[in-house]
Amino acid sequence: MSAAMRTGAQIICEALIRENVEVLFGIPGGNIMPLYHALWEYHAHLRHVLCRHEQGAGHAAEGYARASGRVGVCIATSGPGATNLVTPIADAWMDGTPLVAITGQVSRAVLGSDAFQEVDITGITVPVTKHSYLVSDAHELPRVVAEAFHIARTGRPGPVLIDVTKDAQLATVTPDWSQPLDLPGYRPAQVPHADSLQAAADALSRAARPLILAGHGVIQSGASDALLAFAEHTGIPVITTLQGLGAFPQEHPLSLGMPGMHGWVHVNRAIQACDVLCNIGSRFDDRVTGKASTFAPRATIVHVDIDAAEMAKTVRADIPVLGDARRALEALRVLVPTLDTASWRATVHALRAEYQPRQAYVRRERIAPLMPYDVFDVMHETFARRADWRVVTDVGQHQMWAAQLLEWRRPGTHITSGGAGTMGFAIPAALGAAIAAPNDTIWAVVGDGGFQMTNQELATIQQEGLRNVKVAVINNGHLGMVRQWQELFHSRRYSGTPLSGPDFAALAHAYGMMGVRVERVEEAAPAIERAWRHDGPSLVDFRVDQGANVFPIVPAGSSIGEMITQ
Repeated sequence: MSAAMRTGAQIICEALIRENVEVLFGIPGGNIMPLYHALWEYHAHLRHVLCRHEQGAGHAAEGYARASGRVGVCIATSGPGATNLVTPIADAWMDGTPLVAITGQVSRAVLGSDAFQEVDITGITVPVTKHSYLVSDAHELPRVVAEAFHIARTGRPGPVLIDVTKDAQLATVTPDWSQPLDLPGYRPAQVPHADSLQAAADALSRAARPLILAGHGVIQSGASDALLAFAEHTGIPVITTLQGLGAFPQEHPLSLGMPGMHGWVHVNRAIQACDVLCNIGSRFDDRVTGKASTFAPRATIVHVDIDAAEMAKTVRADIPVLGDARRALEALRVLVPTLDTASWRATVHALRAEYQPRQAYVRRERIAPLMPYDVFDVMHETFARRADWRVVTDVGQHQMWAAQLLEWRRPGTHITSGGAGTMGFAIPAALGAAIAAPNDTIWAVVGDGGFQMTNQELATIQQEGLRNVKVAVINNGHLGMVRQWQELFHSRRYSGTPLSGPDFAALAHAYGMMGVRVERVEEAAPAIERAWRHDGPSLVDFRVDQGANVFPIVPAGSSIGEMITQ
């Protein structure tokens, strides 16, 4: 080979370096082997993390992206390797996480012949990617990789798949790095239109009961400071979605809390009573809105979003503002005057005083046997004394208790699977977050159900020497959220929800980690402190009461004004 010539696999590596990629999460196999052969030459620039399952690799790339703000990258071979990435790709699609998945494919000569480990992964992932590429010509690789990263990180971020045939990885060509980025039809909106901003400002200026709904888009656009400045300038109270937690400091007097299915009563009542709802960077997920036709019935709805497809998709947008959240907030701060919201805020605070104390676990009364909210009480107190932490939650009851009971003060400190609701997300996502934020302690908060789906990635955490990962298992011996629904809505027919498992502390020891079991209230605080101080990964198995439920809850198909509180 001449100095200018490269194999397709080498071109992929050099293209990744040009995109400032530093970490890859993956597992090798037959049809991605040429890329792994080339990675050996680029190990000084590209760190490869060998995961134990491709789903773990995908979630690790998601966690890395969410913690760093960069594009996460995962790699798999063809067939089952590629299909194992579908779940994290779908998860990234639902939550707007920038991800590039690179998969190997059978050689062009046998495409479509049902060759060994051949799967049409581009066809499978079309509904859950921003774009999918099948590359069978090595000359296309410089352009395709550049386009993929551009698409993944711009507009509403999301996943892009690059499927590369084995012969294209092996082919030797001279790469052309000068190809211009040209994507006709892909022009994400950035600057909101002046007319729509003025209409939004006029509506807010006339409002007597305004409310800001802040979503994940605020965090993704780096708009948290702009949101704080806008709220303080106008006096408008702020609620934050599950994925928006941390976008606005919860200790702030204008912060009201989380809305939706497991949001607080006073927050949902405020939505139903407000006269202008300014949604910034939230897609009006059904877990926020409940029955969409009854959502915010008295409000003029301003919807600020970078994705035109989200406008009026589930909830009407009386004033759509298409563009970047930070730019919109900075413009609105100039256009909207300081408002007199004292009476409105007093009304909402009265609702909080009336309803929130009815929630027994909000009063933080520690009791034995160990209750799950006792654990979050201790975590809340411990976290309040520190700033260098992030929490990655799995999916289920523990996810909602964490959202409700921990105080989220900074963007990027709360990482969870929202739209897809993927059990098994937390352990590998915490692995990725730990690499992205090595100076922070990453707490993976999981249920015993989700933990058993991907706990093999504890081996990866140990192999990579990640000393900043701590695992809290909220172990109630059930698929807890499903059990709760069976109790409340399915005649207490607990079908398929009682769950056995190993001794998780012993399992941690088997992986070379510190493991502790906690069964009583008084043991919780010392165990968390011990795990935090331990110089290495650690796991605390909290054996909590099996019958505890998450409240409030909005029954499926109901209005958010119809909440069960106990």
